[in-house]
Amino acid sequence: MERRKFIQQTSLLALATLAGSVHAAAANKKKPVILVVSGWQDVNIGDITHTPGLLTLLKQKLPNAKVILWKKSDSEQVDNMLHKYFPDLRIVHGKFDKSFTLQSEELKQVFLEADFFIHGSGPSVVGADNIRCWRHHTKKSYGIFGVTIQEIPNDLKELLLQASFIFTRETASVDVLRKNGLAGDHISFAPDATFVLDINDNKKANAFLNENRLEARKFICAIPRLRYTPYYKWASHAGWTDQRIKEVEAVNEKYKETDHAKLREAMIAWVRKTGNKVLVCPEMTYQVDIMEELLIDPLPADVKPFVIKRGYWLPDEAASVYAKAHTILSFECHSPIIAAANGTPAFYLRQPTDTIKGQMYYDLGFENWVFEIDNTGGGQIADKLMQVYDNYPVALQTVDKAIEMVNKRYDLSFDFIKKNYKIFS
Repeated sequence: MERRKFIQQTSLLALATLAGSVHAAAANKKKPVILVVSGWQDVNIGDITHTPGLLTLLKQKLPNAKVILWKKSDSEQVDNMLHKYFPDLRIVHGKFDKSFTLQSEELKQVFLEADFFIHGSGPSVVGADNIRCWRHHTKKSYGIFGVTIQEIPNDLKELLLQASFIFTRETASVDVLRKNGLAGDHISFAPDATFVLDINDNKKANAFLNENRLEARKFICAIPRLRYTPYYKWASHAGWTDQRIKEVEAVNEKYKETDHAKLREAMIAWVRKTGNKVLVCPEMTYQVDIMEELLIDPLPADVKPFVIKRGYWLPDEAASVYAKAHTILSFECHSPIIAAANGTPAFYLRQPTDTIKGQMYYDLGFENWVFEIDNTGGGQIADKLMQVYDNYPVALQTVDKAIEMVNKRYDLSFDFIKKNYKIFS
């Protein structure tokens, strides 16, 4: 009996020791560190939303990973907003020179610490030089998530050929890659990270809505846009030639009234048929200066009292306002995405000068809410708006189905990452 008791006690002790060792090993296992380059500019809430969208996605899909944000733009206001929703997020703003020499000790340390590099969602491979810098200093892998790739010059192709994955935000970019000899399981469609945006400033939004007597689901939002964004007006985009500025201004001047008259027709129909209000709001800072000229001043006298103007804002407040809106009508691409992420129907009035990124709306089942503006009359937009008004539950279901599709595409993308990179398993 004593011998049996001794064996039992010894076995239990061995099991306890083994369990403790396994637990200690798990506890000591290094969390994978992802360095994300994002934050392209802060004069556009659409560009801002790429970052919190991807951070949310990484938190959901790779919960054991630590994320460091290498933010290209430097705005204390936006950094503070990001820390509000991601309090443990480390943000670095380190620079490098033309020979890719790192200009800060902090960035050198981050390059040593990070296991993997992800280029965040955006209008193109905006951070191509950041990828080149990563490759110059490390032999570690990198991937590209949720971008549009419309052209592939040789220097970009060299980067794309070495990428561990390339997830584009619409299928048109996949076609461009294929035509340039880039294909494989590591290349696929993963929607713009803004579709998973999960930030809201309800306090600020509700104060604004109450002040202007905007009732939930009883107002629409209208967002203007010139055919070409006048980036030359910002010092950070210096380098435009006088000839290029002249060409851009000529196109904008030629089409701005024609385009916005069509949106105004829908605004007029909304006010006159429903008696409800319109909020004219910006996606980019410059649009605050064109709102009155293009969307407010030309309105009939009986409609103007129902129209409210909003200055530039951050995306968390915009998201909270869009969540309360009935429908968003936008010449800009990302306000409809922010709206959809918050369960609100949205129309995309697509100008031909915009990039192939607009294909994402067709990919996700929003084809009835995309208006190719050169082929669309204002009456068509107004009629579709009133159809949505008369059949609102159906419109809400359309949004829900699109978001389901978005999430399925995200699942496929991260299944690929976890399957092929064991550090994320």
